[in-house]
Amino acid sequence: MSEQNALILTEAEQALVAQLNESGAKQMASDLSETGLPTRRVEAYHYTDLRMLLREVPQSFSQENLETQTAHCSFKIADAFEIDFDNGQISLVENAPFGVFVADQDGSSLSERKDILCDLNRAFTKKSLLVRLEGKVANIVHIKRSISGDARHVNSALMLDIAAGAEMVVLETFEGNEAAHLGNHATRVNLGAGAKFTHIVIEANSKRARHFHTMEYAIGENVTLRNLVVNSGAELSRVQMFGRFEGEGTHADLSGLNLVDDGQHCDITMDMTHAAENTTAEEMFKSVVRNRAKAIFQGRIVVDAVAQKTDAKMMAQGLMLSEGAQILAKPELEIFADDVQCGHGCTCGELDEDALFYLMSRGIGRQEAGALLIRAFIQELLDPIENEDVNLALSKIVSDWLEEGSTS
Repeated sequence: MSEQNALILTEAEQALVAQLNESGAKQMASDLSETGLPTRRVEAYHYTDLRMLLREVPQSFSQENLETQTAHCSFKIADAFEIDFDNGQISLVENAPFGVFVADQDGSSLSERKDILCDLNRAFTKKSLLVRLEGKVANIVHIKRSISGDARHVNSALMLDIAAGAEMVVLETFEGNEAAHLGNHATRVNLGAGAKFTHIVIEANSKRARHFHTMEYAIGENVTLRNLVVNSGAELSRVQMFGRFEGEGTHADLSGLNLVDDGQHCDITMDMTHAAENTTAEEMFKSVVRNRAKAIFQGRIVVDAVAQKTDAKMMAQGLMLSEGAQILAKPELEIFADDVQCGHGCTCGELDEDALFYLMSRGIGRQEAGALLIRAFIQELLDPIENEDVNLALSKIVSDWLEEGSTS
């Protein structure tokens, strides 16, 4: 790029370039200096303009600035096997239950996908956590990822290697103290043939945090996959889900929930590719927004030419509870096979006044009636979660969010 047309970097971009140079990722630093962070002109970031939204980047994590305290974890699941992942630092554990193997490995867990958040995670992550799961793991595996201390920029990466025929539930939670942290996290999931896997991801950071999380699923034949992503905490969050159906006979239930309040910007972006015959998917994403906040869902299903008899359905639904609330949704299909059943839909609106009137005519106050309708709207996502403790934890997130709105 000529000096005349050189990009003037924002404060956040300057900080990222400096940190990349310090970490030895000089080529990435040079590339970012030329292109900057994605703007709305980049289709994948059309609704989440990082150049505008990410205004500052705190110092990157180092052992020297690590304080002794760790972030409190709000989620306690009975009999869960817990793995702490504080400030991006791996804490290897002993006495893992049967079928669970924990180690570390060099570098990030992500593939070479071309995406700015993936590129930054690969550049900054020196070690990733490897968890291999075999057989039927009775205990829920709870991976607690937290950031503590002064505001800092933390990258972390997790590899979940699910053996053929294995069955288990993995819960990932993201929390932190009240500092304005920036977290850029990665999770790679390799699913062996016949695996049955439930993956629940809860973002419950403080309102000052910025949270980015990329998930990649490599899905083998005859796999049963269920996932649920919940965004409810950070000021700015973007969760990316990428997946590839690589074997026949696989079914996936993919879902997500944005609970968004004043000043928050929450984005769930999904891109799933069916690359094998006879695969099915049900995808449901919901947003509930109040005050001047914004929720985004971008979803794309790609059906390759070889993926005949694919059956994939995607739905996005939203509730706007007040003036100034925004929900932006863009479901897409790209189909290159001719023997498929695929569809997508999108609905957004306010609470049903007739339903409110019916409840109020039975002696229920308007605020309580609204809360009941919001719960009913969300419950479709929570009901399939069979573990009672996890279901209660998810219900509490909804209850706390509703209570915050009643007192604000």
